This record gives sequence, C-alpha cells and structure tokens, in this order.
Amino acid sequence: MGNFMWTPVLCILFISASSSALQNKVTNNPADELVSSINTNRTASKSSSLYSNPGLACLALQYIKAYKGDCSSVGGTNAKRPADSEFTESFAPNCGVEVSTLSLITGRLLACQSKYVEPNVAFSDILMKNARSVEIVQSKNHSEVGAAVSGSDGGGPYFWCVLFSNGKSNNSFVLEGNVTKISRPGCFSGANDECSSAVALFRSFRLWSIGVTGLIIALACVL
Repeated sequence: MGNFMWTPVLCILFISASSSALQNKVTNNPADELVSSINTNRTASKSSSLYSNPGLACLALQYIKAYKGDCSSVGGTNAKRPADSEFTESFAPNCGVEVSTLSLITGRLLACQSKYVEPNVAFSDILMKNARSVEIVQSKNHSEVGAAVSGSDGGGPYFWCVLFSNGKSNNSFVLEGNVTKISRPGCFSGANDECSSAVALFRSFRLWSIGVTGLIIALACVL
C-alpha cells in the first residue's frame, strides 16, 4: 500500500524533471553554454570572467568553416590553421564585423571529433586536453571570448572553437549596424540564436528522446 501511494508522487517528479530538461534543450545554445563553462573555470581559478562578444564568436564560426569539415587538419602532425589575413579578408566581412575594430587574438582553442557531446563535456574532456589549454583558458591577458560549434550537414564531424581577445567590449569586433549576422550551419555565442543543422538535429533527437520517455512514464502513471 505504501509503495502504491508513492507511485503518483514519483511520476509527477519524473515528468516535471523531463519537462525541465525539455525546456533547457530548446532554449540553450551550446556555444553560450561553452562560454559559461569557461567563465566558471576562470572564476574558480581566481581569474575574471570574460565578456561574451558576438562579433568575436561569429569569427570563431568562420574559423571552423575554413577547415571545410576536415577533422584531420585539427591537431597532430598534420595540424593546420587559417592564415591571420583571413580575419580581415574573409571572416570579418562574412560576419558583418567592422574590420577597423578587429582586436588582437590572445588565444584560441579548437577541437574536432566524430561524435557530438554536450558543451560541458566538450570543454572538460576535449578542449582542456593539456596544460597548455588550461593556461590559455585561465590567462589574464584576455578580456573577452567568443565560442562556436558546428557539424557537417550529414552529422559529424563536430567542431568546437573558442577565440580569446584583449579588446574592449564596446569597441572591438563591432557589428555593422549592431546587427548580428547569422551564419549557417552552426551557432556562436552571444547571438541570441538557436543552433542549426547537424548540432540542432542531434540536440533535437535528444529532446525527442526525453519527450518520449516522459510520455511513456505519464501513460504508465495513468494506467
């Protein structure tokens, strides 16, 4: 009898938790979540939190696109990276960032893998892979940050990119007309935008799974 009385209560709690998770999956941008993880790490290490600059973040997404889905060019002996000139010649114009407001890039993190993981896992297990990565994240030379995540149209590989700068938040990486120029596929921090393409599809699948689980539990409670 006691266990039977507790069943409705447990059902309500589970459905409530599922609804909360459902809402989080809809509203959260993984690039924003990545910036949150970075700032949490910095404040824990007595460093100041960084301003999330959408212009800088859009450049991070363009940085990813420069790899054209080639994961083998990220890290290792075959590592490559876009030429610095691309920031002025390609990245900034594609983002609508005023070239005259570009500031020094004081650090960058880039990772790529075949499977998508949640932002906190990407930060702790992929981007923070060695002492050098920790040094970059916790450096006192940074004042702002921009993060981006993107997958290929058919799924993986998934790229994560973080750019740091020492610019001033009101004067660096300024967007023309103060309008964020959304670039597809993928998403970047500070844009007040939902992610798109492969990342969105993956998160939508997670969302669908949570919803189905909640529905099954709800039916079980009714029956």
